[in-house]
Amino acid sequence: MGAAWGVGGKVVAGADSETVSLGHPPTPQVKQGALGSQVAPVDPGEVVETPDGVCKFPGQQLSWWQAQESCEQRFGHLALAPPAEVLAPWLPNPIWVGQREAPLRRPPQRRALPTAALVFRERTADRAARLRTPLPALGALTACAHVQWDAASPDAAALFSLAAPSLANALQLRAFAEPGGAVHAALVVRGHHGPFRAAFRADGRWHHVCTTWEQRGGRWALFADGRRRAGARGLGAGHPVPAGGILVLGQDQDSLGGGFSARDAFSGNLTDFHLWARALSPAQLRRARACAPPPGGLLFRWDLGALDVTPSLLPPLRVRLLCPVPSEECPTWNPGSGTEGSLLCLQPHFFLCCYRTDTYQRLQDAQSWPGQDVISRVNALAKTVVLLPDPLSEAPGHLSLAEASSFLGILERVLAKESAPLGPAALLAVVHFLKRVTALGAGEPEPLTGPWEQLGQGIMSVASLVLEEQLAGAWLSISEVVGGPMALVASLQRLAPLLSTTLTPGRPRMHIQRRCVGLSGVTVIHSWFSSSVFRQTLGEPGLEPQAPDSSEEASKLQRFLSTQVGSAIISSEVWDETGEVSTAVTFHLQHQTQEPFSSFPSPSPDTGGSWATTGCSVATLYRDSTACFCNHSTNFAVLLQVYDVQRSPGEESLLRTLSFVGCGVSFCALATAFLLFLAAGVPRSERATVHKNLTFSLASAEGFLMASEWAKANKVACVAVTAAMHLLFLVAFSWMLVEGLLLWSKVVAVRMRPGPRMTLYYATGWGVPVAIVAITVAMSPDDYVAAGHCWLNVHTDTIWAFVGPVLFVLTANTCILVRVVMVTVSSARRRARMLSPQPCLRQQITIQIWATVKPVLVLLPVLGLTWLVGTLVHLSPAWAYAAVGLNSFQGPYIFLVYAAYNGEVRNALQRMTEKKATEAFMSWCCRRASAQGARLPLCTHSVCLPHPPQPPGHIPLRAPVLMPCALK
Repeated sequence: MGAAWGVGGKVVAGADSETVSLGHPPTPQVKQGALGSQVAPVDPGEVVETPDGVCKFPGQQLSWWQAQESCEQRFGHLALAPPAEVLAPWLPNPIWVGQREAPLRRPPQRRALPTAALVFRERTADRAARLRTPLPALGALTACAHVQWDAASPDAAALFSLAAPSLANALQLRAFAEPGGAVHAALVVRGHHGPFRAAFRADGRWHHVCTTWEQRGGRWALFADGRRRAGARGLGAGHPVPAGGILVLGQDQDSLGGGFSARDAFSGNLTDFHLWARALSPAQLRRARACAPPPGGLLFRWDLGALDVTPSLLPPLRVRLLCPVPSEECPTWNPGSGTEGSLLCLQPHFFLCCYRTDTYQRLQDAQSWPGQDVISRVNALAKTVVLLPDPLSEAPGHLSLAEASSFLGILERVLAKESAPLGPAALLAVVHFLKRVTALGAGEPEPLTGPWEQLGQGIMSVASLVLEEQLAGAWLSISEVVGGPMALVASLQRLAPLLSTTLTPGRPRMHIQRRCVGLSGVTVIHSWFSSSVFRQTLGEPGLEPQAPDSSEEASKLQRFLSTQVGSAIISSEVWDETGEVSTAVTFHLQHQTQEPFSSFPSPSPDTGGSWATTGCSVATLYRDSTACFCNHSTNFAVLLQVYDVQRSPGEESLLRTLSFVGCGVSFCALATAFLLFLAAGVPRSERATVHKNLTFSLASAEGFLMASEWAKANKVACVAVTAAMHLLFLVAFSWMLVEGLLLWSKVVAVRMRPGPRMTLYYATGWGVPVAIVAITVAMSPDDYVAAGHCWLNVHTDTIWAFVGPVLFVLTANTCILVRVVMVTVSSARRRARMLSPQPCLRQQITIQIWATVKPVLVLLPVLGLTWLVGTLVHLSPAWAYAAVGLNSFQGPYIFLVYAAYNGEVRNALQRMTEKKATEAFMSWCCRRASAQGARLPLCTHSVCLPHPPQPPGHIPLRAPVLMPCALK
């Protein structure tokens, strides 16, 4: 170690500073630099102290991804910035440098592109960029842009919009950021809203987003960062985007080129927007992502000079995009010229691994930690170096799949027989080895072959042994180096996508199971779970937590507890061919109740993470476990929702509460009305029959709607509840149609023959809905119920088996209501003229307004027209709240208008009251006569009481009169 580093760097001299290589010594490398061809004076294993920490020169030439992985296995990272200029003459030329933009799991494919970006700092209505040239009619299109989304605002926003003279919502790409999750995007074509799908992480980084659409078949697709995220057919099919469209970036247009609102405004950064008059293929989209857009059919290339940009967006921000290219270029630094550049990622080059100073010092001290005997025993059994005594040393050669499986078996046997707790040195060595194993095959682009399931079994077995509760002290000792047990969990999680590539149609699943990792003997403090969903403590009977001796010890222990495994579920992911997807999930948490121990402060994500409970609820609470279900809920707002709408947890909770309360009030009102119809003895009539069936079906449907919250945890119960709601809501709407037809026959067509018989009424009210539900279930048995809540599937055509008939009923009843209002207004005008041949203008207006308003107020709920609002719930949360409120109002209104204040019901109740009063009076008279011994019996006679003139159809009241019976 005789090399002189010069000013600005300090060689850590001495034998301890040199890396002990367990493999073959590397060959001295030849450097081509400003000083000519010479052997690099930097010896492998030498380190240098810098202002930011410590960097080490491994002396190996690896690809960029291998260099990144090598540094991670050494618990370090690639140099994120060029080294000091004084070190340039002593370093090989060139060297790899790291990337701050994103952690790469596969070889990166990036190059830098300087460009101008528009900065939408906040949601306002005065920030937009408008294309000056109107667009032609588009039968197909593709739109791409680089986006940096502002995750601080969870509301949906328009990334861009296209409005035509005849259609405001001709084209639009909307998106919203889920707090702490992903950005969900949806395409709107000709006013038809597609479903929101997760596109990219809401991490504040640049992401490339593309959407394609074709008029033929309404085929659309959503791409993000080069991967297809979603796609389907039937969106705005059969019609092109109209000609003369105006393109606006960052705003939603309610009118041609204007009508902006702060609510729908985009917040973030946008650049590199391109628009094509055709649907690009996946290969062409990869070219667009590589900052090389295909020229064919290109309508707009990113050029601020072609846009009318509002002054608040100026001046633009100069940025450097990292664009993937087919040549797979990765960032480098050239010490000879002192410049940054990029080279092929798969080419071997030198690199530096850097550490924080305290982390490097801990790694140097690892050789003196307890646990070296376990390392020696494992290496002796394997007859090679498996566990490295020095974590800074080089791993001996390449690790094959067969060797990894064999070494895992040896390691599992040694750890299982170990009676004493594992020391920090052995634990660190095991974590280092597991990192090496989980990195196998991570850079393979094709499906993997080989005994990967056996490897997964071995990894899970070893991981379960090192995540035991008795190793808490060892984990705490290495936490500054490793970061805690979750670092091991992160390494294990990388193995799952690799194992998924081995699945085939003949073998569609793989199940790797070991005993619950860390469940036995683990105590989770009561304040660990920030949500009431998981406020349970786990552990063994009789195991009591010990209070720390000092606040400093409590802080350290708290940091450890905030990252330890507290249940059998470490992480849960669902993948398909496009990547990770979000779906409903039900899982069980085993628990053993202990006394809460609240000496520690409540943990937070800043101290090591916390449970994600968004959208989760307790499904069933058992004695030994808790069943939890995570997804959306069923409410009034989703019944007529034909598109998948992603709402925030607060909106979902509010809708669920409003629906439950409103549905309960409506159910009680309808049930009371139905009981009144039965108990009051209302005379039989067509109108009374319609009201009885309507109140019964609607009350039953709302009862099942309230029960759907408890049924969604059970698949069979959820299907049954969905079918029952489908049938009963259809029955309710069918009787609403019958009410409209009856109204037509009584008001509009009074001179026509009497309406259809009751047989036809019942066939329409019950027969048609039963047929619709039966056909729907028979045709779509697997796609009948939506994933996550008990209602019809919106991702297939199943939802239209309800929405279609409902829209037909509402349309027919709307026409009937309009015609009834016209007849009522005309009759009121004629009546006013008969009473007053020359009424004043004010009187005419008052009569006509009341003639218009009265039938609307009376008939609107019973005809179901308040449900029309339910078709607009996908546009805004306000429409969802309005739909819930109006539908909840329907039951009380029917009770008040058609039961409590209905003449027939009140007359029936009056008759029933008088009858009961007469019977009571008769009973009293008979008891009195019997007590007095009277010989003159009493008889009752019905006498018709005189009444003033009454309208036709009025039933005169007959009062019973007591008088002596005639003596014979």
